[in-house]
Amino acid sequence: MPIPDFQSIMLPLLVFAGDGKEHSLRETIESLAKQFALTEEERAELLPSGNQAIFDNRVGWARTYMKKAGLLDSTRRGHFAITERGREILRSKPQKINVKFLQQFTEFVEFHRSVKDNKAVESDDQETNDTRTPEELMESAYQRVREGLAAELLQTIKDNSPSFFERLVIDLLVRMGYGGTRKDAGQAIGKSGDGGIDGIIKEDRLGLDIVYVQAKRWDDVVGRPEIQKFAGALQGQRAKKGVFLTTSSFSRDALEYVLRIESKIVLIDGEMLAQLMIDYNIGVATVASYDVKRIDSDYFAEE
Repeated sequence: MPIPDFQSIMLPLLVFAGDGKEHSLRETIESLAKQFALTEEERAELLPSGNQAIFDNRVGWARTYMKKAGLLDSTRRGHFAITERGREILRSKPQKINVKFLQQFTEFVEFHRSVKDNKAVESDDQETNDTRTPEELMESAYQRVREGLAAELLQTIKDNSPSFFERLVIDLLVRMGYGGTRKDAGQAIGKSGDGGIDGIIKEDRLGLDIVYVQAKRWDDVVGRPEIQKFAGALQGQRAKKGVFLTTSSFSRDALEYVLRIESKIVLIDGEMLAQLMIDYNIGVATVASYDVKRIDSDYFAEE
């Protein structure tokens, strides 16, 4: 089954805590994962940032929402228990517990108003908005901004000259740690006509190994024949490593071909190129940054 949204987790979580015992968040996550029959793959799915498992994040927020409504209470660091109000709710045998249900409690209304006031992470579809945790909404908004920026970057690259594209490739590879100094990289890249190889660049600053590079500012799909030519050029130089960059994309045959040959060839299409430029701050500038913080439990731990 798909990973349940955090509202769907609320009632099972309260039922789990209904035994009146103190529970840790970790044991709660493990128990609920079994209850929802999640697979190992579903358990391993991460938020876009890669910082936390989606299911763990949703259980944590389900707990937070019910704590704000007074149904659960923190007992000590990382542990919680059901409250008398929570027991009363269970005795009423609710069909479900969600944001709308929790709005009957004044404490929760105040909390939820503060969350909704952040218009930067709200979507037009309020129902969808309410099924995702605040962190998921924030990361979703960030991904939309990033995808739009990547598309704009790629179009800007295509609108510039081939020589500009060569300089861009140099800047990116040097920023990623290849090529030694920029001067070294500039001398190595852009030497077209060498058996189909556009350039040679050091794999590390010491030059312990060499990587052959080909970069094509194309609109058409790069097919297997082009990759075969590049692989042949590598063999002609007795080289085993190459990077093929393009502003377009690669055909399925090309992608499958590089998996079967002895030479190690990395294919970087336009989408990946734009994402790498964002990651390594090539051609982009930071407009604003936001630090997402959480409680430092160790600070509040008394000896």
